[in-house]
Amino acid sequence: MRALVLVPVLKQAKAQALPEGAPPAPSRSNEARLEEAIGLARAIDLTIVQGLIVTVSQPRPATLMGSGKIAEVKALLDEFDAGLVIVDHPLTPVQQRNLEKEWGAKVIDRTGLILEIFGRRASTKEGTLQVDLAHLNYQKGRLVRSWTHLERQRGGAGFMGGPGETQIEADRRMLQDKIIKLERELEQVVRTRQLHRAKRRKVPHPIVALVGYTNAGKSTLFNRITGAGVLAEDMLFATLDPTLRRMKLPHGRTVIMSDTVGFISDLPTHLVAAFRATLEEVLEADLILHVRDMSDPDNGAQSADVLRILDDLGIDEKERSERIIEIWNKIDRLDPENHDGILQKAAGRANVLPVSAITGEGVDTLLDIISQRLSGVLTEATITIPADKHAVISWLYENAVVDGREDHEDGSVSLDVRLTDRQANELERKLGGPQPAPKEDWER
Repeated sequence: MRALVLVPVLKQAKAQALPEGAPPAPSRSNEARLEEAIGLARAIDLTIVQGLIVTVSQPRPATLMGSGKIAEVKALLDEFDAGLVIVDHPLTPVQQRNLEKEWGAKVIDRTGLILEIFGRRASTKEGTLQVDLAHLNYQKGRLVRSWTHLERQRGGAGFMGGPGETQIEADRRMLQDKIIKLERELEQVVRTRQLHRAKRRKVPHPIVALVGYTNAGKSTLFNRITGAGVLAEDMLFATLDPTLRRMKLPHGRTVIMSDTVGFISDLPTHLVAAFRATLEEVLEADLILHVRDMSDPDNGAQSADVLRILDDLGIDEKERSERIIEIWNKIDRLDPENHDGILQKAAGRANVLPVSAITGEGVDTLLDIISQRLSGVLTEATITIPADKHAVISWLYENAVVDGREDHEDGSVSLDVRLTDRQANELERKLGGPQPAPKEDWER
């Protein structure tokens, strides 16, 4: 479908006239907003005929913009034979309906566009349920009296619903019933995810989560590190559902890598709420890799959006300094001067590493840093496994770091291992009693 993209720029003096839920003035440039909006539209295979930055000096409650701008957009729609207008700003139901009448074209706002993308990207049951729930809540808030007669379906005042309700009330009741049903289904899926987390804690591999603004290159980096085949395309929201992969670091440590949904500015509240269960994977992480696209001039504002969402999840500034490594990605896209400048700037900062997920530059160093950050919780010990407990040997090879092995004539096996306190407790349970004390703290 051929579409037109509009980015309204509203004057601050008129902020009180904005629809409820409208975001404050963006910290990013208007050009960056337009580029992002076009990228969002292309993510659902729309053909963008033109993108416009529209200054709105006095927001209109009925149409957001004035009659002159409306006429200008109408002329462009006719010229390019476009049937869709994307407005990168929240629209009230009345504004959306009136603009559709004025332009003779379908109109969707930023929230509607993001929901459309999420609907196409979701592949797991949880992702689909979250998208459906967010979409129904969006629809529920947009039921308007789009017809003029509004006759009663069948007599009665309608206070108790049923035969006397209007069509709007019937639609709202139907949507609410669907919302309740989806919430119950999602609660069950969330409980299942919590059980999976509990199982992972019993087999205590550290968790390393990748977060970042959408299209920062998280999935490409995830694939580079793990060898997984996660969809990694140059488009916004290429990844929606969380992906977990177990891998061994170069120094032998097994970790779980988690790739999460990309963040974006002005994400509607009900969308954040719907995807909170997915984002909570980040809360479980021992280490968080905040991936930034350093080739994007707007990456500073994007980073601020990511940190704001992490703060909403309960990861405050102090905790971020302890758990987060900033990954300055896409340095392969920089010219030589900027490339060298980024390397020099990163060299003077702790917890910052420039990389290229495409070329692999810096990735080996990243793996070493991950090992170093996680190795502080490892201790070294020599464990003797009785002949009748050989299943424990496989468990240790799978879950701990095994540095040496000696097989004895009686069938027992001694292993030099490095393991966490949780792994040591699990090993004790498997062997049925206390094990020898660790020889020493393992420090790199």
